[in-house]
Amino acid sequence: MVRSLVRSALLVPLLPALTATPAAPQVIQVKSVPVASGDQFLVVPSTTLGMGGVTLAVDDSLADPWSNPAQGVFVAEPALLGAPTLYAISDGGGGGRTLPVAGFFRGGRWFGGMGLAFQQIDNSAESDGWIWVRPVTWWSGSQPRLSDASNRNLYARGFVGTRLGDGPWALGAGFSASALDAMDGVDLLYANAQSIRQSGSAGDLRLGLYRQGARDRLGLLVVHDRVSMTHDVTYVDIVWDSVTWVPQARERVEVNEDRTRTWGVQVTWDRDLSAPGWRLGTLATVNRKSHPKIPNYEIQNIPRDPGTTWAWEAGLGLSRTRGPTRFGLDVILQPIWSDTWQEADEDVQTAKGGTIRQGERTIENEFFFTNVILRTGFAYDLGPTTVQAGLEVRSYDYDLEQRDHVLATFREQDETWTEWSPTLGAVFRLTDVELRYAGRLTTGTGQPGVAATPQAVAAREALADFIVAPRAPLTLQDASVTTHQISVRIPIR
Repeated sequence: MVRSLVRSALLVPLLPALTATPAAPQVIQVKSVPVASGDQFLVVPSTTLGMGGVTLAVDDSLADPWSNPAQGVFVAEPALLGAPTLYAISDGGGGGRTLPVAGFFRGGRWFGGMGLAFQQIDNSAESDGWIWVRPVTWWSGSQPRLSDASNRNLYARGFVGTRLGDGPWALGAGFSASALDAMDGVDLLYANAQSIRQSGSAGDLRLGLYRQGARDRLGLLVVHDRVSMTHDVTYVDIVWDSVTWVPQARERVEVNEDRTRTWGVQVTWDRDLSAPGWRLGTLATVNRKSHPKIPNYEIQNIPRDPGTTWAWEAGLGLSRTRGPTRFGLDVILQPIWSDTWQEADEDVQTAKGGTIRQGERTIENEFFFTNVILRTGFAYDLGPTTVQAGLEVRSYDYDLEQRDHVLATFREQDETWTEWSPTLGAVFRLTDVELRYAGRLTTGTGQPGVAATPQAVAAREALADFIVAPRAPLTLQDASVTTHQISVRIPIR
């Protein structure tokens, strides 16, 4: 039985390992398919989102304290924050609406912040009540359930820190926690399911140090991130009555677990250059991701066992401020190594006459990524108003080596694609209120499949890891993601 499953693994489009985490630059995203990504985890405001998200040499007073809690030392005054966010995926791919509220406080040497967010995720239009049983299509005969159309997520996060004595150092600790009823895109990974009920949580703990010198600044951060999800997947099997030869519908429920654990360390450093207005910034990040439990997604119908990922990141940024104009540029390189595998649940005979013992690996997938991220943007002050524009480009490139120890085969596959995200933004400063708008459009992604197969598998991702071993060259049905965020900052004086 195991051998038949292993053989079938070579006939399916994707081998995914899906995890997701609240947005954090210290947790490096891994993608091996160009899935259209929604902004499910965009739950805090940002001052540079309209500038392409440049950050290495440009301060982000709204987002930086949530990333490294020690940078809350720059909180100048208590304030209330709100950032309603809306995103939509084209061609009926779903979307979401988020209402975050947060606050900063400052008292003497102490500083901190707390935020809550409510979110509604709209599932894709493909969940329309049809049951696909090849080669026959059946109508379910019932209206789609409310829970199949949309789901609710809740988010909480906070940080607290203090300046250490009278010196340049600050120390901070932070957390984030999410109660999740939906991960955007999971419904498409169970293509033939009648319904999917998700439940689980995601969160992280982080400890940061920050040093502010006369001309340079140094940040250190350690983060631990955990994702724990359960998928209750309901299928409807059509069987033929042996007496009447009338098709009968029978329900069955499969329970899948998704577990991912990430440890990350990041060092950032920036310095004001001797040339007036110029600043140089750098970062170095390393993540170790373990995947102790990967769901048995219906699209390949084969159990998947643990995997590990080592992800590295090195970045260089440059910015210039001159009069009312600010400009920023980030260049980031991401080398990533990932290894996923399947383990035999019983002894298996190989094609060469050998034996793979229970618990040993039957299939191994080794990935090597060389991803590049470019961000650039500018801002121009017009009195109390600021206009912003920018562009983020993400280039993905990886080599896959797949070894089947049962069939004694080896294959290689190379894939590359580029995602483009132009952005626009504006800031309006009133007497006691600061209003911000940021919008972006992401292209170059969509619903991926594989060439020369009658079943093109689709998936979407929300800042998630897709460690996928496609059996053939990738194809893409284009889709775009449109995001709008309006943030409000009200000082408490």
